[in-house]
Amino acid sequence: MLIKNGKIFTCEEGKIYEKGDILIKDGKISKIGEDLSQYIGEEEVIDAKGLLIFPGFIEAHCHLGLHEEGNNGAGNGTNEASEPITPQMRAIDGINPFDGGFQSAREAGVTTAVIGPGSANVIGGQFAAVKTSGICIDDMIIKESVAIKVAFGENPKRVYSGKNKMPNTRMAIAALLRETLTEAVNYKNRKIDAEIEDKDFSKNLKYEALLPLINREIPMKAHAHRADDILTAIRIAKEFNLKLTLDHCTEGHLISDYIKRENLDAIVGPTLSFNGKAETLNKTFKTPKALIDKGIKVAITTDHPVVTIDNLPLCAAMAMKEGITFNEVLEAITINPAEIIGIDERVGSLKEGKDGDLVILNGSPFEIATKTIYTIINGEVVYKD
Repeated sequence: MLIKNGKIFTCEEGKIYEKGDILIKDGKISKIGEDLSQYIGEEEVIDAKGLLIFPGFIEAHCHLGLHEEGNNGAGNGTNEASEPITPQMRAIDGINPFDGGFQSAREAGVTTAVIGPGSANVIGGQFAAVKTSGICIDDMIIKESVAIKVAFGENPKRVYSGKNKMPNTRMAIAALLRETLTEAVNYKNRKIDAEIEDKDFSKNLKYEALLPLINREIPMKAHAHRADDILTAIRIAKEFNLKLTLDHCTEGHLISDYIKRENLDAIVGPTLSFNGKAETLNKTFKTPKALIDKGIKVAITTDHPVVTIDNLPLCAAMAMKEGITFNEVLEAITINPAEIIGIDERVGSLKEGKDGDLVILNGSPFEIATKTIYTIINGEVVYKD
């Protein structure tokens, strides 16, 4: 595929081609340049004259395909709320690629979604990074386990106080998490000893799922709205030497200096949603700017279906209205989430060797009247206006 004559925003150190071409071969970006006319005749050609080309947008935290559109009963598989510790739950085993939300994502230029369990449990399970086009989830996977979901605050309290079991308090959430992480560390050590001594070892899927977390291969994805919950997540991550991302980070603007001191990244949102919980009373679109101004890497999320995924550019635009620049807000839905999630070697920017995922628009993604003209994933047109 050869895309010609478009204004290309690469999200690679601010590089822009005012009139550029992109050649995609075998699903990967082969060349980007001012004039690749020599490939006309060899490839399908899309004339993007007068159009803007961006990396495919990335939704950094959502429940797409787990909480299906129009089906709040059988189609809601977001939370395995039978017990509060379920790290062995894998998003890829529950995602329905035929959920209508995937089509909404493609229509909005969202080409990658980071999908995982909800926040009913203290440890909910494993998030996956997937492309938004396909009929078999196994063929859509970028990385099947990118983070372990851990929830702080009201949700686990509400769910399990109704079941008359722990946790009923924020103290109990922290205690259960510490207890489980301690058990996982002990499990790791027993497993190592068994391997050294060449002894049989019985695997436990709960603790196996936590090994990449305690080995710092993937982060703890901390659902935390209130400032004190954010600080608890940081405290426990430091105790166990865990990687950490701050998801929602609703009151992050109140403790931005502390977050910066700990050199953490934030995935902010859903801010466009109804304010239905006490812990989100300080929700504001000023949070991304407050964090970015401190040098904190920020991604913006819809938390679909809390805010539907097609509104990701709108959520970014609302943050832009509060003072962050065009480039900053563009990075918050492209390269920043890719880097935070750890999939930037494949997606998040337009660069030779990366996946051929891009969106072609007739205007700024942050203008309400802008239309998606093409969405392209792995070099294939998956949406055309």
